[in-house]
Amino acid sequence: MPILLALDASSSACSAALLQRCEGSDDVLVSRFALTPRDHTRRLLPMVDQVLAEAGLAPSELDAVAFGRGPGSFTGLRIAAGLAQGLAYGLDRPLLGVSTLEALALGAHRRHALSHVITALDARMGEIYVASWRCHDGVIEALSQEAVMPPERLQLPEGHSGCDWVGVGSGWALREAMSDAIRTAVRQGDTALEPAAEEMVLLAARAYADGERHAAHDVQPIYLRDQVAWKKSR
Repeated sequence: MPILLALDASSSACSAALLQRCEGSDDVLVSRFALTPRDHTRRLLPMVDQVLAEAGLAPSELDAVAFGRGPGSFTGLRIAAGLAQGLAYGLDRPLLGVSTLEALALGAHRRHALSHVITALDARMGEIYVASWRCHDGVIEALSQEAVMPPERLQLPEGHSGCDWVGVGSGWALREAMSDAIRTAVRQGDTALEPAAEEMVLLAARAYADGERHAAHDVQPIYLRDQVAWKKSR
C-alpha cells in the first residue's frame, strides 16, 4: 500500500506528515506541526526526518511526495516547493501539489465537523486568498474558484445562500471590511486554524489513488498573484 510524505510552509505554521496506507489494519499517520514564523527553512527538513524516523521508514520507501502548493506566503511556498522537488527528484518519485485552502477546509471539517466552509488566508496588502467548500464524510467539494481579492468583494457561491456557512482561517481577521451580507450569512469560526501537512497528506493520498502523478519539475507553487509584498528598509 502507498506511503506518502507531505510538507507545508505556506503560512505562519510549518508542518510535515507521513501517511502509510495499510491493508487490513489501521493506517499509520505521523505528523509534526509548529508555529514558526520566519523559521521555516531551519525547521522543515528536521520535521521530515522526524516523521520518517517515527514511522520507522527510509526515504526510499516513499511512493510519492506532496507539498502545500498555495496560495500563501510567497517565501514559504518557495521553501516547501524547493524541498519537495528536491526529495522527489532525488528519490525519482512523483510530486503532488495540494491546495492550502482545500487543506484548511479539510482541517475545519475534521476538527469542528463543519459542512459549509469559506476558507480565507490573509494575503497582505489588504487582500485575502479565499475559496468556498462543501465538506461531507471527509470529502471536500469546491463551490468556488480560489481567488485573491479585497475582503469587501467576497460573496457567497451562487445557489448556496441558505447554507450554514462558517469562515475559518487568518483572512477572517479582516471580517469588519466584508459586506453586511457576508457578516450576516457567515459565522466566524476558527481564525487561528492554519493549513497543515496532516490534511495535505490525506488529500494527496486520495489524488494518488485516483491516478494523479506528476514529475517534480511539472508542479509549481500557485501564488494567485504575481506581486510580492515587500517593505523598503530605511
